[in-house]
Amino acid sequence: MSKKLIGYLLFFVALVLVFYFFLFRGNDQWKVKLAILSYTKPFQFNTQDGLPFTDKDMLGKVCVVEYFFTNCKGICPRMNTNMKTIFEQFKDEPNFLILSHTCDPERDTVARLKVYSDSLKVDTKKWIFLTGKKDILYALARSAYLLDDPKNNVQKIEDQFLHTQFFALVDKNGKVRGQIYDGLKADELEKLKIDIRALLIEKATSSNFVNGIFSNNP
Repeated sequence: MSKKLIGYLLFFVALVLVFYFFLFRGNDQWKVKLAILSYTKPFQFNTQDGLPFTDKDMLGKVCVVEYFFTNCKGICPRMNTNMKTIFEQFKDEPNFLILSHTCDPERDTVARLKVYSDSLKVDTKKWIFLTGKKDILYALARSAYLLDDPKNNVQKIEDQFLHTQFFALVDKNGKVRGQIYDGLKADELEKLKIDIRALLIEKATSSNFVNGIFSNNP
């Protein structure tokens, strides 16, 4: 092959590289994305301040989601000690939230969640505690956030009790991403922090709800 032909080929390759550089510059299409596991679903709960909070309040935010109950003496205190390290690292990010849902709404009233959140001394505009109807709380944990096996929904709702140590990560468009993270394992907490940072960099896309799901679902 002549030097002239080689020169032409190298020039062509350079042009292609420059083209793709400008094509993808300013967006994150070229990056390896965190896996999409599921999608949030419509809901309305009450915060520790008695204010309504819905799925639409999550849009544009990267959210870490957990389930706990305030009088738990087992895994919940350890989970929320670990969650507080997440809070401290990302509390100044404008597009970041932690959502802690109670799995014991009969006892975890708005007033009780307020006492609990005050005891943690956190900014409850960034770390929000939610209560509501038990069946909706549990359905969301299982079908949207994948924090419990849907097969556990075999009893009457009043006889069920959800107790999980796992965290879910939701992106700015309401997609559950990455993996389901064990809130008691240091290595998975570190992975969660890395993945939060990756999602904070991603741009949000406009989404509206159609038939109870995000319109950008596949």
